[in-house]
Amino acid sequence: MPESIERASRSPLTALPADSPRVRVARQLLGITLGAFVVALSAQVTVPLPFTPVPMTLQPLAVLAVGGILGARGGLAALVAYLAMGIAGLPVFAAGGSGIARLLGPTGGYLLAFPIAAAVTGALARPRPWRALLGCAAGMLVIHVGGVAQLAVLGVDPARALQSGFFPFFTADLLKVGLAATAVLLWPRPRRAPR
Repeated sequence: MPESIERASRSPLTALPADSPRVRVARQLLGITLGAFVVALSAQVTVPLPFTPVPMTLQPLAVLAVGGILGARGGLAALVAYLAMGIAGLPVFAAGGSGIARLLGPTGGYLLAFPIAAAVTGALARPRPWRALLGCAAGMLVIHVGGVAQLAVLGVDPARALQSGFFPFFTADLLKVGLAATAVLLWPRPRRAPR
């Protein structure tokens, strides 16, 4: 095949060096988009609990993993995109919910805390076991502070807000922290091109 035809048949991204700014931006945008969709899918795994208005979902696990893998800015952007999808009416919140009313209800504090939790996790988590665990534990704490605070704002007394918004999830969330930290540790890191 003549060189000019071969060059024309390549996609614009494959014609660029792997560490070029355009390739890096394209990868970041892809990561942010995939991260938002991973959280949306995790929200569909829902277990309603009879003694709390907050269902158990896989969202916290996904939020921590996305933040730890994408880093602080990428995790923040992915979770802001996720919230924007839900506000726009896409059925991405727990059990296919959507709309701004979800952000004002009993689960809204958790949802609003997701971008901050992903950013905190991404800022602290590193590919070392103790740093990955630290980042994921800090992110989970942010999620619960947001959730319990919103329950208290909605009129639940603070002790009952803790009882219904934190304690029922404690054991499962410890497991989610461990799983998210494992995902951060096992995720392949891109190699830098030699200079």
